Amino acid sequence: MTEFRAGERVRVRATDPVGHTRAPRYVRGHTGRIVETQGRWELADEVAAGVAAPRVEPVYTVAFAARDLWGTGAHEVTVDLWESYLEKTERTRDER
Repeated sequence: MTEFRAGERVRVRATDPVGHTRAPRYVRGHTGRIVETQGRWELADEVAAGVAAPRVEPVYTVAFAARDLWGTGAHEVTVDLWESYLEKTERTRDER
């Protein structure tokens, strides 16, 4: 897996897995910004499923503009997400 860096734009995978996931529905498919890395932790989805040796992945604090999530708000919302929930995203012309 690719480790992301602070400031990097990422998209949360728009999946609807069977069973437990720590990726909230309200951020799935949305683009955010990596704020910082929280270390490496066992993947909560696999722990909840009883996997004997769950994967250990980096966990990132990702910031989302509230207006992008809910259509209103001038603040940011931060969510801690495992690396496998995230994918790289292309920069927009405005971000270059």
